[in-house]
Amino acid sequence: MFRNQYDTDCLTWSPAGRIHQIEYAMEAVKQGSAVVGMRSKTHALLASVKKSSNELSSHQKKIFKVDDHMGIAISGLVPDGRVLAKYMRAECLNYRYMYDGPLQVGRLVAQVADKSQLGTQRAGHRPYGVGLLVAGHDQTGPHIYQTCPSGNFWEYHAFSIGARSQAARTYLERRFESFEDLPLDELVVHSLLALRETLAAGTSLTTGNVAIGYASADADFTILEDDLVKPYLDMIAQSDEGAPAVAQMEE
Repeated sequence: MFRNQYDTDCLTWSPAGRIHQIEYAMEAVKQGSAVVGMRSKTHALLASVKKSSNELSSHQKKIFKVDDHMGIAISGLVPDGRVLAKYMRAECLNYRYMYDGPLQVGRLVAQVADKSQLGTQRAGHRPYGVGLLVAGHDQTGPHIYQTCPSGNFWEYHAFSIGARSQAARTYLERRFESFEDLPLDELVVHSLLALRETLAAGTSLTTGNVAIGYASADADFTILEDDLVKPYLDMIAQSDEGAPAVAQMEE
């Protein structure tokens, strides 16, 4: 990634048919801390690695509740993520006020994508430097969506974005077909195992740097942090290296 005469704004096309400012924003997502999303028949779940700027600071939150049935995990510029989270909350509140019910997850994701796309075509604006994984449960079931700074969005069975997320995606691609019938506990363990694949050498998952959020038909969107994550980390710690904790649970 480098500066050239075609990257001074988000309106100028390069001769190769590229808009470099959008690519730079997508690069910011790739450099953010990893987040994982997956769903079963009953739950939609998010897991994230929280970063701290130094040993004296607290860890930065990466999972936000949007409405009772929905939450997001962000990778990239956290301030941009907070702006989009505020927008999503306002849209959900407006919809409840007008129709006395929850806003469909897919409809809200499409609105966020449209809002993101506006930043790619207006002078004086820039793309949002954040990617979202959206987890929610509505009348059509659980959903996992991804949005990116270009304005695109996709629905997935399982996905990961952020730094070294390819390792997590490889883990998910090998196992996602088994996620449909899993209970919540096993789904959480799988998300943590996928998240562990993204960590740098010498780093491990702890109660301080991990957060989990999930939504289902029977419960509001719930965020697990600190001591609430410890039982799941203990399941992984008790397993032998190379033998997944999920295998022990099945035994």
